[in-house]
Amino acid sequence: MMNAYLQVAFGGAIGSMARLGLYRALPVRDFPAATMLVNVAGSLAMGLLAALLAQRGGLAWAPFLMPGVLGGFTTFSAFSLDALTLWERGQGGLTVAYVAGSVVLSLGAVVLGLALGRGLSA
Repeated sequence: MMNAYLQVAFGGAIGSMARLGLYRALPVRDFPAATMLVNVAGSLAMGLLAALLAQRGGLAWAPFLMPGVLGGFTTFSAFSLDALTLWERGQGGLTVAYVAGSVVLSLGAVVLGLALGRGLSA
């Protein structure tokens, strides 16, 4: 198997390109929907992969898929900038909704992903 650092590098490139594609498909207007979507979808995929890779002995793929593809796809720095931008525009209520929604939905998505992954492996 390929060196773990190379796996992360190649996976990160793929994930970053996928994120850019989504950002271009859903440009920021009044609400940073693309950033929220990648973080929630990435959390779901992270939970699913954590369960499936652990139960099916696929840990050799973990560096490529988890910190690589999903690390490149999701982004906390963009989330933080989007939240600050909403706040600076004077949209306090929307800022709170975005931060709370991103955190709650992402945590729920990782729980759902783990449950789905465990169910698929049963």
